Amino acid sequence: MLHLKNKSVYLIPFLLFASPALAHNVKTEGNVASNFHIEPNHNPKAGEPSKAWFALTKAGGEIISLDRCNCQLMVRSNNQTIAQPALKAISAEQYKGIPGAEITFPKAGIYTLEISGAPKANNEFNAFKFAYDVTVQAGAAPQSSPVAQAPQASPAPQSQTNWILPVAIGAIALSVAAWFVKRTVKN
Repeated sequence: MLHLKNKSVYLIPFLLFASPALAHNVKTEGNVASNFHIEPNHNPKAGEPSKAWFALTKAGGEIISLDRCNCQLMVRSNNQTIAQPALKAISAEQYKGIPGAEITFPKAGIYTLEISGAPKANNEFNAFKFAYDVTVQAGAAPQSSPVAQAPQASPAPQSQTNWILPVAIGAIALSVAAWFVKRTVKN
């Protein structure tokens, strides 16, 4: 058992750096799957615009673009709908024409984004409803309106220090792993 435990230490750095790859949330219902992401990095801040998108696919991986879907998005807080932002066809990562919306959350807390839809053409895919919880961090001062619909001319600049925490955690993990390896080799 001790022998296996020592070798598992080598996995720590890979697990730490692999975890950001799990940032997308995938759910399925019937023959439809939804890959959800909210920018920036699944870390929206209150009072600052965030871009949410939903890569909808049929079984087999065929993209369901917004022009093929009667889709609707609701933003909920404490089981109450606080906004219904208009969905727009956007391109994100390898997906083109998928439903997306810009949302500005009024305050920090947990919100639920619920996307539902049905095909515009009969029997193209099953009707669906997906709900995703989003934790919103404190940010800019709250706004009177929870959702900003108009695109902004210049989005808020991203912090250039977003890399510090993952690098620090990785360095600590590598140091701990090296210490365990050195300790094991001495014994």
